[in-house]
Amino acid sequence: RAAVLIVGTVVLGQVGLVGSQDLSVSNFAQGGEGAILRTNVSETCQAAMIELHGQAKWDTALEQTRAIMAAGGVEQGHELSAEEIEAAIAAKASAAAPVGSGIATIIVLLGLVLAAARGVRPADDPRPLLIGGGALALVALLDVLFIAPTTSPGVSLLIIALPLAAALWACRHAAARLATNELIRVVFPPLVLIVAVLGSILGGITNPTPAAALGAGGAILLAAFRKLKDEGRDPWVITWSTLALIVMILLGANFDLRVNQTVVTVESWLAYLAAAICFMFAGFGLIYAGWVLLRTSVLGKIVRETAKVTSMVFTILVGSQLLNLVVISFGGEHYIQQFLKSFDSEFQVFLIVMLVLFVLGFVLDFLEIIYIVIPIVGPVIYGGTFDPKWVTIMIAVNLQTSFLTPPFGFALFYLRGVAPASVTTGHIYRGIVPFVLIQVLGLALLWFVPGIVTIVPDLLGR
Repeated sequence: RAAVLIVGTVVLGQVGLVGSQDLSVSNFAQGGEGAILRTNVSETCQAAMIELHGQAKWDTALEQTRAIMAAGGVEQGHELSAEEIEAAIAAKASAAAPVGSGIATIIVLLGLVLAAARGVRPADDPRPLLIGGGALALVALLDVLFIAPTTSPGVSLLIIALPLAAALWACRHAAARLATNELIRVVFPPLVLIVAVLGSILGGITNPTPAAALGAGGAILLAAFRKLKDEGRDPWVITWSTLALIVMILLGANFDLRVNQTVVTVESWLAYLAAAICFMFAGFGLIYAGWVLLRTSVLGKIVRETAKVTSMVFTILVGSQLLNLVVISFGGEHYIQQFLKSFDSEFQVFLIVMLVLFVLGFVLDFLEIIYIVIPIVGPVIYGGTFDPKWVTIMIAVNLQTSFLTPPFGFALFYLRGVAPASVTTGHIYRGIVPFVLIQVLGLALLWFVPGIVTIVPDLLGR
């Protein structure tokens, strides 16, 4: 059921029934695109660009430049007039999808909770879950019939308030059923935290720095929740703080909370006050969680280990930059790049780099390879005709395979550290053989079918 729900939403998005209803437009019209390379350069610069990008790309840039000049030159950007802005908004409104992406996301997430609860406890009374499913269907129907792209967030919330409340009531029953499953109770909260951190970045809600703070705060709340449970105490403060944090994020994503503007609507003020209350309660819950961890002698150990890891990372960064400067100052980077450029085939160059990275993965950690090796070979492997996304994924899978390969695989030593005494190093070496073969087959599949990597980013870009 969960797979059908997700696939169905993706299909609806592809056919245009689910999508963004944002009507914001820029005040400036973008200028036309130029050629892939600048061609009005000196002969010395031309020779350098041909050496770097290749003759074929230079010829293509010349043809594009001739075509652009024949069409009257590159269109210059300009500030839109009021009539042009209104026309752009009307065009976006007419092309908007019937179901907004925000409401579709809520329907999918709540639907996944209901479907998972039905799968965990199929013998229980299905009526609360069916009521929740019907309420989610009603939310989608109300969005199609009554919510337009021009409808304000407050009015939209009032329209779907009753069925959304019924769906949340059903999800409360579903959460109680899910809590009876040991695997879901242990795995689901950290998984939700990971999805929240990465989703807030990929969804454009926030940048990586606040998302990292969200992850750290969520981890503290989860740890305090577990400690209070172990002590037999009710962790209601942690629970309500988490809900307040979720409500605050949803308010910030759907309402304009900038109350310092000249004109502020009533719903914006109400949303701001609600977000402020949620913020203060979430902050109180975070302080309380920190006190619980400090009282149970957990926070001190975490802070020390975090300081060690952070210091190690920054030491690696500083050392890698010093090594890069030494290599560059002695011309090592130039010699390595010239050696790689001496090969006629890009595939040969990339294969050599992949083999070197695979061997380096035996003795170096991920950070050292990324910050020392990639800056040296990066201009060669990323400056060719290969898709940068495909090159990045190939390097990542290659390093992951290397970290699993004896005799120096880092992942093997991590397993050795947590395995019981009855499991020997030889057992671990023999046990990872199937996984290494699967990784190699996956790497070969990505090599011969690069569309596996590029299809999703191309769809997102479109």
